[in-house]
Amino acid sequence: MSDLTRRSFLTWTGVGALSVAAMSLAGCSPSGSGRDGSVRFAWWGGAERQQAYLEALDAFTAEHPEIKVAPEFGDYDAYQERMTTQMAARDVPDVFWIPSAAVLTYRDAGLYRNLDGTSGLDLGAFSAEQIESFRLGGELNTLPKSLFSPVLRYNNTFLEDAGVALPEQLTWDNLAEFLVDYSANNADGRKGVSYGPYHDMPFESFLRQHGEDLWTEDGTLGASVDGVGAWIDWWEKLRGAGATTTMSEQDGIEPSWAQVGDKVLTTFANSNHIVDEAQAFPDYEFDQRDVPALEDAAAGYHFTYYSRFAMYEGVPDERVEAAAQLMSFNLNSPELLSLVGLSAGAPPNAELLDQYEPDATPDERKVIAITREIAGTEQRARFEAPAGSGNWRNLLIRELEEVTLGEKSVPDAAAAFVEAVEGEIAGA
Repeated sequence: MSDLTRRSFLTWTGVGALSVAAMSLAGCSPSGSGRDGSVRFAWWGGAERQQAYLEALDAFTAEHPEIKVAPEFGDYDAYQERMTTQMAARDVPDVFWIPSAAVLTYRDAGLYRNLDGTSGLDLGAFSAEQIESFRLGGELNTLPKSLFSPVLRYNNTFLEDAGVALPEQLTWDNLAEFLVDYSANNADGRKGVSYGPYHDMPFESFLRQHGEDLWTEDGTLGASVDGVGAWIDWWEKLRGAGATTTMSEQDGIEPSWAQVGDKVLTTFANSNHIVDEAQAFPDYEFDQRDVPALEDAAAGYHFTYYSRFAMYEGVPDERVEAAAQLMSFNLNSPELLSLVGLSAGAPPNAELLDQYEPDATPDERKVIAITREIAGTEQRARFEAPAGSGNWRNLLIRELEEVTLGEKSVPDAAAAFVEAVEGEIAGA
């Protein structure tokens, strides 16, 4: 942390930075946060993102010297644990990021303030149609802090070394054929793809292409046993053909990028991941493109995921406008975007993205290109994960482990996954 950021941190919170970090991770809010009129702001991320946002808050307080901000942050898992504790105590930060699986869980717990007509909230960069798309159940109670979509990322250096090119029109069938052929014939022993059926957003795209939805409007699992089974089967055929990294090579179902990044030609990811992950292997050039499509894919299967943030419903009236100004800063500030970049996704404010593009890194321009491409596609409605479904990814990983160990057939694993998820939602 820079000296300037450390001084600002002390100014915001009134206590030492290390104490704040420790209390935040333990589930406690910083001493005096909110009680001295400061706006509590909570987000997750690693050290670089934390420092970038602290520096951005320097810029915010320079613009609004009358508003003090108390930052609360942790890594993704610690953040969720802290929020659970704070929810139980009704001691939630004034402005906070929302984990993807918790959007409706937090709503049902009554955490969100209705933002319609909130003084200090500047939504002028968005059309009426866009604002409607931000609503949950007709209520403007969250806003997108960033957006991204599923992609196929590939190592362009490896393609050039092998003298091959991905199919121009990418389907699930021709991609599988290509990956099997690449794995069998490249001279470096690389595999076509890391074993990745745990990737949630490509999985959702696959289901939508089959005319299914991961989640339905009425809060149930939309994925059928057949749909889940088809997804796992696609991966198992690749694994059986030697076109994926083995469980040993990637150390389990969910590998780190550092483990597999130099072993594979392709991987499935979110469109923003290239910003950070390409830096792990600076000797290679990475690119990305839209995920494969079924030849008879259902109309409107594309989707853009909104990573959301919200204002707490319990914010005191005298602090609402200041919290709204902080939200506006997150939505509209070129200075914030210049500091945090696109590692967490593209900004939903298209005008802001246009301003940023000339200074974007080469990898960030790839995020911008795919964001614009997918934004221009037909997209049918997409629904958030219902309360009780927050464990669904772990349930999928459990079944994938059973399959890869030979303990379950693909149909049995798919049926067990659907039953388990439906049971958890019903019991919520």
